[in-house]
Amino acid sequence: MKNLKTIERLQQLHKLIINENTGSPKELALLMSISERSIHLLLEQLKDYNANICYSRSRKTYYYCEDFDLKVSISVSVLTNNEVTQIFGGSYFLNNKLHIAS
Repeated sequence: MKNLKTIERLQQLHKLIINENTGSPKELALLMSISERSIHLLLEQLKDYNANICYSRSRKTYYYCEDFDLKVSISVSVLTNNEVTQIFGGSYFLNNKLHIAS
């Protein structure tokens, strides 16, 4: 669920940046109910996706210096018991038996 929350926050931040209505980093953190550090981590994630993000001190807002769009899609599929295999750090569970991956 942590990844879904991060995706939701990225989408929310993206919308605020598009609208150039973020406020200062402190105001943005309060608006999104997260820490300023989390704001900076989300901004870094957007930059990892090649978003060129600038900040205007006079307008107190982040904005995209170049065109950028973020589209996120999530697909959920229901698997039968025969299709389910979970992987955990080099081992996997199949039909309630532990197998060590070699």
